[in-house]
This record gives sequence, C-alpha cells and structure tokens, in this order.
Amino acid sequence: MKSFYQEIKLREGDLFLIAGPCVIESEGHALMMAREISRIAARLDVHFVFKASYDKANRSSARSFRGVGMDEGLDILHRIKDEVGVPVITDVHETSQVDQAAEVADILQIPAFLCRQTDLLQAAAATGRTVNVKKGQFLAPWEIGNIIEKIEAAGSRKIMITERGTSFGYNNLVVDMRAFPMMREFGYPVVFDVTHSVQLPGGLGDASDGQAEYIEHLARAGVACGVDGLFMEVHDNPPMALSDAATQFALDKLEPLLETLLKIHQLAQPKVGVLE
Repeated sequence: MKSFYQEIKLREGDLFLIAGPCVIESEGHALMMAREISRIAARLDVHFVFKASYDKANRSSARSFRGVGMDEGLDILHRIKDEVGVPVITDVHETSQVDQAAEVADILQIPAFLCRQTDLLQAAAATGRTVNVKKGQFLAPWEIGNIIEKIEAAGSRKIMITERGTSFGYNNLVVDMRAFPMMREFGYPVVFDVTHSVQLPGGLGDASDGQAEYIEHLARAGVACGVDGLFMEVHDNPPMALSDAATQFALDKLEPLLETLLKIHQLAQPKVGVLE
C-alpha cells in the first residue's frame, strides 16, 4: 500500500474519505461542496479527496444530465485544488481522456462497468497517477487480482480498489462484507463505496433508484470490517441532485456519521505508524 499512501501524503492506517457530489452540477456548487466537506474533514482530522465527475457516460437514459463536459469540468476541479487545497478524483471513460484528466486529477477512477478494459487501465497507469478501480458488480472479490496485474504490468503500483456491491437479481445490489478482507490480501488500499452500494440500478425504469436509509448502517459495517477508506456521494440537497438523487448522502449528516466511523475504525484497525 505504500506507493498510494506516499502519493497523497497519508499516514498508513488512517481512515480516509473520498466525497463529493456524483457529477459537477456547476462551478459554484462544486466549490461550495468541496469547501464544506473540507471543513468537516479538517475538524475531524480526516484526509479528504474531493470527487465529482465531469461526465457520467453511463447514465440510465440519454435524457439524463451527464455533467458540464471534460474541459469545463477539469477547469473546475483545478480551481478546487488551488482554492480549497485538496486532492481531486474523477472518472475517465476512454483512453483518449486519460492524459488530459491526469493533468488535473490526483487519482483517476475507472468506472465499475469498465473495470476490465485493459487499454483504459493501462493508459491510466501509464500517467503515473494513482488509479482507483471500481470493482464491477459482476466480479467476485478474487477476480480483482487480474485487474491489479494489468495495472502493475503497465509499471504502476499506485492502485486503489473500491467495492460498490454485487448484482443480486434485477435492480438490486448486495455487499458481501467478506470481500473487504479478501481484496485487502492483494496489498492495496480497499475503499467502500457506501452510497452506490445502496443503489437500485435502473429501479425507476429510466433512472436508478436507491435505499439511502441504509447508508449509515452499511458504512458502520464496512469500517468495522477494516476498509481503508470510504467513498461517499454527498450533496447539500439530495432530492434535487442532478445525478443519483436517490443515493446521495445529506451534507448535514456527514460530520456525525464520520465521528462514529472514526471510533469504530480505531477499534477495528489500530494505527500502524507513520510512513517515512
């Protein structure tokens, strides 16, 4: 895990947070969310990476809002890095996007549906940026080893693996808590995408539904199982979010939840020291 932790200057053993709205809705909204989450993280001494996508290329319907586009979105993320002073992560969907995104993003994220795309994985790895791979809903935990091998073959060991649930019948996801210790055996940080894990993909026909009432329950369970980080889509007004409205976590609930999760983390995974 050392390469990743050195890259973002984090003490190994600390619980870190990747959080922000699903998609960049506007410059003002993204900046506001980055500042507010950063203040919460600073009060709790939690390392924070801001997340938001410039494009959601896998929306259920062609009529759904996809984002502000790559050029404008990366400009906004660059401003967040400069003004808020936090690292940023965003999705890449095609090899043609990777180099431009890597000029801004500290972490390049591979969406779950693209997690086995060899060219995309290796292009992201070749940039030298940390690569966060969302484990596909169709993969067993041990199959993540094949993905790791592809990235390592491109010369990178800056890897994170994110769990977001497994397809269970139609329009439903289930999280197997055994997956966390299984995937940690590969030696890289494992992140729990707790908000997507309560999603009901395609549950509304032309959009995903979700069960946001279970976010806090699953977050507590995941931290107790020893995850290294949490991935949460957070919004100041979830019902009005332009993407994933059914599963975004309310900003005003974030701080008390993190306080609880840090206590669980201290019990479940004691700190192992500071990397040199």
